[in-house]
Amino acid sequence: MPEVVPLKANPSVAAPNEKLEKSLSALKKLTSDGARRVFKTAEIGRTDRERLVKNGFLKEVMNGWLMLARTGDSTSWYSSYWEFCRSYLDERFGDDWVLSPESTIPLLAGNTNVPAQIVVQAPNANNLAVKLPHDTSIFAYKTKIPTAAPAAFAGMRVYPTVEAICNAAPNFWSTNKTDMVALLGSIRDRSSILKVLLGSGKTTAAGRIAGAYRQLGKPAIADEIVATMKSADYQVREEADPFRGVVEITLGAGKPVAPVVTRVRLMWAQMRDAVLAVFTAEPSKVDDIDAYIDAVNERYTSDAYHSLSIEGYSVSEELIERVKKGQWSPETNEGDKKQTDAMAAKGYQLAFDEAVKSVRRVLEGADAATVAEEDHLKWFRALFQPSIAAGLLKAERLSGYRQHFIFIKNSGHSPTAWESLPDAMETFFECIREEKDPRVRAVLGHFLFTFIHPLPDGNGRSGRFLMNVMLAEGGYPWTIIPVDRRNEYMQALEKASVQGDITPFAQFVADCARLEPPPPRRLKAGEVQAEIPEAAAAPSP
Repeated sequence: MPEVVPLKANPSVAAPNEKLEKSLSALKKLTSDGARRVFKTAEIGRTDRERLVKNGFLKEVMNGWLMLARTGDSTSWYSSYWEFCRSYLDERFGDDWVLSPESTIPLLAGNTNVPAQIVVQAPNANNLAVKLPHDTSIFAYKTKIPTAAPAAFAGMRVYPTVEAICNAAPNFWSTNKTDMVALLGSIRDRSSILKVLLGSGKTTAAGRIAGAYRQLGKPAIADEIVATMKSADYQVREEADPFRGVVEITLGAGKPVAPVVTRVRLMWAQMRDAVLAVFTAEPSKVDDIDAYIDAVNERYTSDAYHSLSIEGYSVSEELIERVKKGQWSPETNEGDKKQTDAMAAKGYQLAFDEAVKSVRRVLEGADAATVAEEDHLKWFRALFQPSIAAGLLKAERLSGYRQHFIFIKNSGHSPTAWESLPDAMETFFECIREEKDPRVRAVLGHFLFTFIHPLPDGNGRSGRFLMNVMLAEGGYPWTIIPVDRRNEYMQALEKASVQGDITPFAQFVADCARLEPPPPRRLKAGEVQAEIPEAAAAPSP
């Protein structure tokens, strides 16, 4: 029998992992600044490109364009959307393009949600739509363009604010009412409006804008627009209802404010009646505070399991109980120190304890809005304190509101720009203070907190703590969002964030408030949670 000679590895042939490492190094050079997510195909060699696409590191947007990829969700597209649009349009039209007024106004008003379509104006356009991933598109409209204003977001070329308002289509005032109201409320110099109206003889636009300001509680501006146009021999017919319906707020007599301020106030006003329509269980007073707190603490294990599982942590009842009993020690156990899930469980225990203190303050007579404003950063710091202490996160993580852009996984909603967070959060807590119904406080408090997304992490958990502090004020039991209903929960939040429809989320919270706390596990097939009476008061001892 002939001798079998083992084959020797050829040192000149790279192993598969070495080839991928080489391709990743090429990709790293393109992302050296940490900001780029979109690339032209020609920027990466064919072999590296094909290998990176095959292994899920890159994904094709369209012929000639690639983006960094995350397998299995739409996050990579939503987080790359505006960068792609700017890069593609710059490549196609150079400097000679601008977003249409209708695509400009949402960005100027702080609404950076990914739209189904943006319309771009350019002299060299072809009046055709370019299809993009996840049912989005760009429509390029051939027309002359104005001198673009400074970039509103992600380098997008936009109409100047007043020109955008004056040129917006009539139906846009009703279909995008929130954006229009937010932008009108931010204009400080009414002479800038008159300059555009007079310079272009826009009598119809003048009548529409005057009618809008009158409808928004600014009659002096409306009168001035009409009178000035008439003094220049323009006949203006003021439009009585440019928004095609009731506007739930007025701009009042105060100074102009940032668009995000008007946006938050208008969303609260638009949504509160819808909350009350489906959350019908009336509030009640908690008489036995200690019994209520005991009942909250009894729900800790279930609450921790479901809340952490919703956020993607892999936790068990045993781990939660081990943390609760003090049998988890990153100081002495190297395995515990490196366990992210255990860190999250410990942080949740600390934050839950802080939230229970907040609940007790409310039940003892403190206003829930004041308590939430004073304590919400305590909950946040407690969530991540163990990871900071173990050196897994940097201490500056605890500083408070984020100072960077953030994207939500699988969501077309883009949270409030970090530069606007102080205004947004100040207005948010003003809305809660002015609202007296605990049901509205709980539902809109949770929703708008996550809509704004003020924290670098832990927004969902903090939003649920805030919801429960508000529910306690109304005598409702500590309410748990089951992980088994996570998709329903996230879809309801998405519908409220992108479409402005709060009803599904309000109904969801009302349902969860009626249900007994779920066990700290997933429900079995066919298993149904038992209901408790709709008019739920404080839990019994």
